[in-house]
Amino acid sequence: MKILLVCAAGMSTSLVVNKMKKALGPDEQDWIIEANPAERFSSIFKNYDVILLGPQIRFKKDEFEKMASEYDIPVGIINSVDYGLTNGEKILNFAKELYKNKNKN
Repeated sequence: MKILLVCAAGMSTSLVVNKMKKALGPDEQDWIIEANPAERFSSIFKNYDVILLGPQIRFKKDEFEKMASEYDIPVGIINSVDYGLTNGEKILNFAKELYKNKNKN
């Protein structure tokens, strides 16, 4: 699976990415988790299976979700407490749930 974290500047989001990678299970080691600034979204989002937005750019959700929905890519906002605590395991589980539930709507 390929997970994109979208952020404002990328400082704290890179910490979240590292924690998420550490939380990957043995059969998930080939997963790709990357962070990119919101300005790059339109040129890269199609390359991912799940998109997570940092809490600081939650206002972009409708715009990004509209683009991503054309490619059946779920978009979610990372819980601000999990983000602040860089709880990689919880955020990774959130991404997995989004992916698992994408066709249940």
